[in-house]
Amino acid sequence: MESRVKEFPFTQADFERVRSMIRHSAGIALAEGKQEMVYSRLARRLRATGVSSFSNYLDVLERDSNASEWQSFTNAMTTNLTAFYREPHHFPLLAEHARKHSQMTVWCAASSTGEEPYSIAMTLCDAYGTLEPPVRIIATDIDTDVLATAALGVYSAERVASLQSAQLKRFFLRGRGSQDGMVRVRPEVRRLIEFTQLNLLAPRWVLTSPFDVIFCRNVMIYFDKPTQRQILARFVPLMKPDALLFAGHSENFLYVSEALRLRGKTVYELAQAPAAK
Repeated sequence: MESRVKEFPFTQADFERVRSMIRHSAGIALAEGKQEMVYSRLARRLRATGVSSFSNYLDVLERDSNASEWQSFTNAMTTNLTAFYREPHHFPLLAEHARKHSQMTVWCAASSTGEEPYSIAMTLCDAYGTLEPPVRIIATDIDTDVLATAALGVYSAERVASLQSAQLKRFFLRGRGSQDGMVRVRPEVRRLIEFTQLNLLAPRWVLTSPFDVIFCRNVMIYFDKPTQRQILARFVPLMKPDALLFAGHSENFLYVSEALRLRGKTVYELAQAPAAK
């Protein structure tokens, strides 16, 4: 693909190289029609690095697989669409599951800018009736930029407009002065979550303990079926016998894993798990 009006030369060959590189490094399967998105996002990296063409930029990455620019390349190619209590039917099920356990360990496998792990934390605070519940939440993402935002826990008033006033009062602090119009998640809630970078395609995950709950929502849609199968196979040993795995609304794991069975709407459990009472 070539265009006379573009700031940088960008050919179909460049696009195919990007598709191959992001698939190999992060498992993301870019569709054929994503040329404009790729150009828009990576053009910023060309400007930041002072490189004159996509071809040269990709050459730089391919010459050094350990270059720090790889993380910026990956961040640019990652889509982050999230909201507080997105897919709300999941959270009552999470609360119900929590009330059956004296303590909970949760892995949020695609934390993005933090709305999902904070929604998990707030749900568990309500379930246990305290801002200091017996809960440990590991929130990971491949994108280091969104993780930094998530760890701060600061959001515009627009981002929390859908929350009830009681939730805002219980879980957030309102900004004053220069921070007017902003809110911050209360420190008690932030302390429940550990944010860390993790690539689901990495040969090793820095995760050791099995989890009561895994949230992996709206992530698998970016992977092909073999990659989905590979990742789900790695989830299984990290799930306790009665653990729940929450998926996104457009994802169906039954087609790629025989180790799971459907428990509810886009909620899975181990196929050999004890039947729900």
